[in-house]
Amino acid sequence: MPLAECKTHMARDEAIYIKSRFAVCTGIQVTTIWMRSNGNPIGTSSFALYIRGTVKENDRTIRFDYDATDFKKINTTATSGQKIKIEGTVPQDWPARANPKLSGDLPVTKTFDQLQQMPSAHFTHTMRYAPGQGSGTGSADVVFAVYQPVVTSTLPPGWLGDSPAVGKPAMIAPRWDAGKYLGNPTGGGNPANKGAGSFSYLATLVYSTKATAPERGVAAHIKKAYTTPGATKPTNANKKIAGQTPSEPLHRLFSDAQRRKDNRARAVSNCRRYFGPGYSSNNTKDCDEFPFATTYEGCAQPEYDVHAEKNNFSVLPVNKRQNGDAGTLLGQFYKKNRIIDGMDDGFLVKITS
Repeated sequence: MPLAECKTHMARDEAIYIKSRFAVCTGIQVTTIWMRSNGNPIGTSSFALYIRGTVKENDRTIRFDYDATDFKKINTTATSGQKIKIEGTVPQDWPARANPKLSGDLPVTKTFDQLQQMPSAHFTHTMRYAPGQGSGTGSADVVFAVYQPVVTSTLPPGWLGDSPAVGKPAMIAPRWDAGKYLGNPTGGGNPANKGAGSFSYLATLVYSTKATAPERGVAAHIKKAYTTPGATKPTNANKKIAGQTPSEPLHRLFSDAQRRKDNRARAVSNCRRYFGPGYSSNNTKDCDEFPFATTYEGCAQPEYDVHAEKNNFSVLPVNKRQNGDAGTLLGQFYKKNRIIDGMDDGFLVKITS
C-alpha cells in the first residue's frame, strides 16, 4: 500500500484503513503545546505518524512501514530537545508459548528536529512467527497476536505539559496459520516457510445479481434469504440468516466432512419436500442452500448445536451452471482470504446488483 493511499484515508478521520486482509494502515497526529512556568501557551509543534502493515502472498513475514511526516512549528518551541521514541510492541499473543521474531529499524529515539531534518523519516519493522507454535481446528496451526505501535514524546527540562506523552494508534491484530487446506501448505519444500500471515478482520464475499454475473442465480437466492427470509423455504417465521452483520458472521467448515455431508443432505431433502422430487428439471438445476454447506451455519446446524434455531436456512433450485460458478467463487474466496476452519474466523456475504 503506498503511503499516499494511507494518508488519504486517514485524512477522512478513519481510525484505521483496511484495504484487504493483507494491507492495512493507521496513523496518529502528535501535537505539543509549549508552555513555560506561568502555564501560558507560547507555541505549538506537530507531526503525523503513519503505519502501514502489509503481507506478501503466502509469506509468514508481516512488514510494518512507519513514516513520520507533515512537521509543523508555530512560534516558540523547544523541539530540538524534544525526544520522540517510536516502537512496535507485542503486548500479547495466543498461544502464550508462541514467540515472535522481530527485526528492522525499531525502536528508534530521535528529537523532533532530527526527524524533521531526515530526507525521509521512514522506518521498518517486521514480525514473524515460525510454524509449529499455533493451535486450531484441523491442524491450522494458528497464532494470534496484538501488535501495538507506540509513539512517546518527552519534553526537555523546564517545559510544562504531559511528559512523557504516549500515543497508541489502532492496529488490526495480525494472525499466522499453516493450514494444510490453505495456500503454501509446504513452504515450497521448506517447512520453516509454510503457511502465511494475514490480518484478523471479517472478509466479505461479494456476489452479484447482474445479468452478466456467472453466479447471478445464487446471488438472487441469497438476496431473497436476506431481505424476505419468511418467504423462503423451509418455513420459519423467525428466520434470520447469518452472514449479514459482523455480530453474526458465517464460519468456514472444512475439517468435519461428515457435517458438510449432513448440511448438503438436509438441503436436498428440503428441496424435494418443498419443490418436488423433480426440482432438478432434467438435471438443469441444483438445490442451492444458504448458508453454504461449507459453513457451520449450514442446514444441519441444529443437529450439532442444541441452541441453534431450527430451519434457519433457505433452499431453492437454481441454474446448475450458475450454482457451480458460485461455488468456484466461494472456493477462491476461502483460499485468497485464508479463511480458516472454526469459530476463530468468520466472513460476510454481500449481494450487489
